[in-house]
Amino acid sequence: MIFEAITINGVTFSNRLLRSSIGGRTAYYDGTVTNAWKNFELRFAQHGIGGIISATLNVDPERWSPLEYPQISGDEFIQELREGVSAVQREGCPYIIQIGDHGYQTQTSLFSEEADQKSASKGFDLIFGYRTSRSEMSISEIEKSVQQFADAAVRVQNAGCDGLEVTASKGYLIHQFLNPATNRRTDRYGGSVGKRFRLLREVVTTVREAVGHDYLFGVRLSANDFNYLPVNFRWPPVRPLRHYWFGNTIKENLEYARQLKDLGVDYLHIDNGFGFINPKGNTGSFPVDEARMFFNSTRHLSRKAALRAALLNLTPGFFLRPLLGIGWGYQRGVNLEDARRFRQEVGLPIIANGGFQERFYVEQALTSGACDMVSMARPLLANPDLPRLFRQGIEEPKKPCTFCNRCALRTTLFPLGCYEPKRFESLKEMEEQIYAWSANPEEVSIPNLSSSGYNASAI
Repeated sequence: MIFEAITINGVTFSNRLLRSSIGGRTAYYDGTVTNAWKNFELRFAQHGIGGIISATLNVDPERWSPLEYPQISGDEFIQELREGVSAVQREGCPYIIQIGDHGYQTQTSLFSEEADQKSASKGFDLIFGYRTSRSEMSISEIEKSVQQFADAAVRVQNAGCDGLEVTASKGYLIHQFLNPATNRRTDRYGGSVGKRFRLLREVVTTVREAVGHDYLFGVRLSANDFNYLPVNFRWPPVRPLRHYWFGNTIKENLEYARQLKDLGVDYLHIDNGFGFINPKGNTGSFPVDEARMFFNSTRHLSRKAALRAALLNLTPGFFLRPLLGIGWGYQRGVNLEDARRFRQEVGLPIIANGGFQERFYVEQALTSGACDMVSMARPLLANPDLPRLFRQGIEEPKKPCTFCNRCALRTTLFPLGCYEPKRFESLKEMEEQIYAWSANPEEVSIPNLSSSGYNASAI
């Protein structure tokens, strides 16, 4: 079933495998994509992936993160995006752009900006975002944000993409309005399950009106918030405590999903957790060394950022690693059973995300009716030829992704690529593969990995 075609609102995918959202520094400082972005995306298309979902391209020109990540907040970004999208489509691979807004979880900036602390309600969060506190958006700011999503959706369409996806997960702005711990409003955008959905409802309604009903439009939704993972350093605590400790459960999110279906959404992309990165959305290990690198790079932006970096630098590793490792660990198909419930109870095509790499397990996920498609990012970054291996009947690559999550944080500072030393013979081999990702795929091939000789001390 992996290689059966599927059509959703006029877009046909040749197989059920998707490259899910993964991003890096592949744009100029103004957010215009470079050839590195095109070359990166093109490699997946040339290795037989059924479709590609882009990194989250931000809709707000005053707020995007990290620097040198692609933008879609203005018409000036369309032409270069169109050229890259066309190159991918010529390989027979549909391209979907994911749009979103980080809200207060904006992690980096050239300078500390007030816009980077905007959220549903005021408060404090030590882990996510760099501003010392978050502030409540005004009604006019919310209305402006809704229009920015619609404008970005039209740009996705004008760039020639096959579809668009709105991210209402990852702890980004829309998710901040959905989550009862970060949305303590008492106006029409908060105070009840239905009112917390209002921002997403307005975004979906306005976007659908802007692109029309015959254009592929999906939503990435968290099945459960798990606010307590990775750690809950938010202030103030809220009542009831289940809102503070957990957030929305699958019960609330299934209701949101039913409403999204009624609003004309074509598919749902299911993951879990609140915030990027988190154990339910990024199953595997917590990359302590990479977190230290990243937080040190932003320590100048606020008192909170400086404190956060100092705590990571001064706390001994023997204490820090088990503390930050709470809740982390690899779980195959971590969100699959939640995806099954959405497929059974909502009736929309469902994409399952998280912890897929073995052929038989992907096949089982599809044939058992748990989902209609499976999306992967890190396993494909480690082995871009994974779809071809599956087609050949190979169950797993010789050097599979270890789900170490090093790439998730390193690529905010360094080139896109796999940074797991266990998968390489030497530091030189790792370096060559990382650089090859951004090179012209017609001129440079990604170095093959040997099947033995792991060197865990490479870095």
